[in-house]
Amino acid sequence: MSKIKLIGFITACFAVGALGIWQTSQKHSAYAAEDPQIANAAKMIREGRQTFRFDTFGDEAFWGDTLKLHQAVEGASLGGVGPGLSPRNALALGLKVDITALLPELKERMMAGNPGLGRATLNQASLDDAAITVALLRANAVIGLTGVFDSSGGLHSIGIQCALCHSTVDNSIAPGIGRRLDGWANRDLNVGAIISLAPNLQPVAELLGVDVGTVRKVLMAWGPGKFDAELFLDGKGFRPDGNTAAVLIPPAFGLAGVNLHTWTGWGSVTHWNAFVANLEMHGKGRFFDPRLNNANQFPIAAANGFGDLPHINPDDDLITKKLPALHFYQLSIAAPKPQPGRDFNQEAAKRGDELFSGKAKCNNCHVEPLWTEPGWNLHPAADVCIDDFQANRAPDHSYRTSPLAGIFTHKKGGFYHDGRFATLHQVVNHYDACFNLGLTTQETDDLVQYLLSL
Repeated sequence: MSKIKLIGFITACFAVGALGIWQTSQKHSAYAAEDPQIANAAKMIREGRQTFRFDTFGDEAFWGDTLKLHQAVEGASLGGVGPGLSPRNALALGLKVDITALLPELKERMMAGNPGLGRATLNQASLDDAAITVALLRANAVIGLTGVFDSSGGLHSIGIQCALCHSTVDNSIAPGIGRRLDGWANRDLNVGAIISLAPNLQPVAELLGVDVGTVRKVLMAWGPGKFDAELFLDGKGFRPDGNTAAVLIPPAFGLAGVNLHTWTGWGSVTHWNAFVANLEMHGKGRFFDPRLNNANQFPIAAANGFGDLPHINPDDDLITKKLPALHFYQLSIAAPKPQPGRDFNQEAAKRGDELFSGKAKCNNCHVEPLWTEPGWNLHPAADVCIDDFQANRAPDHSYRTSPLAGIFTHKKGGFYHDGRFATLHQVVNHYDACFNLGLTTQETDDLVQYLLSL
């Protein structure tokens, strides 16, 4: 065959292949258009993502109007109080900036060099200007925070979203600045320190029955990557050993097929979304969980009627109607995949795979591919040889078998609910001792590499 004919033959093959791909895509598009379930699924994901990323559920009435957090963000020079929150300090607190949300003018103010030529760096002067933080809020670029602005352009209030704790960025521009990664646990976020900036913490102090100084002491003890959802229920700020009662922020990906949510299995994803939106974010909605009426276990929740929040007018409920799509979107967020060679040793992981299902007995509870039990995935503390402090702060007094997929993304802060194990090696060694597995050092190393491969 001549060179010209050969080229013509190859071109024809590519054309046929391209036509086939186009026809297949058209068939899928037509199928999606004709199938109401697929069309509804796409709609639910879009709506749920919007809610996850941007909906405050009206909680600015608490964080801004009541606690006045926005005043600490803007600072005295912009009409607030104190020095204001500069981008540098905001990043140090673990807040993240979505670079894709920035308009060219704001991006130019923050960046130096020529980003088009790959030589962009941060404008250091801009990082110390609280006005830039306010501009970032105006652009909806601070992940998980929404600024409410008045008609003159001033920051009037501030609210929070799901993404505040359960999203981060890829750090493609700089640490804390990049493209969104929904569902990833933000283990840099110092929630307690951020709340402590609020000028008016008296309402929190009154709820807990303590003074403001005690509130700040509890909040500042949380540290990066931790949050205490039970504080407003039982008022326990510290463990018996004196350490914070706050627990690590878990990821919100890889939850499809997983029954219970949270470290201690409070309920399903839908239950926890309603719980957090109403009781933690302080949005405006309706919530029911009669377990919170147990005054012995949840004295603050019982005293304030948190187990049966008011029967409000449906038009005033800013949460309930958002829950179905929010749930749908969260279940669609797949766990990220680790890269061989970068995130784990492939050969060692192969050996660890056999150990996981064999000698180490991990698969007895972390059942592939859910990496937790199909069904009621709870265990008493004695089953895993740890104390029951955190378990006893939940209705079932148990710990959930946590899914393991994407565990390589949240090594920061440690493992288990409170980060008590700094490394996966320590986790494996704990189970080795708890169950008398008799793992060798090599087997422990191999098992850790397998865990990092999930």
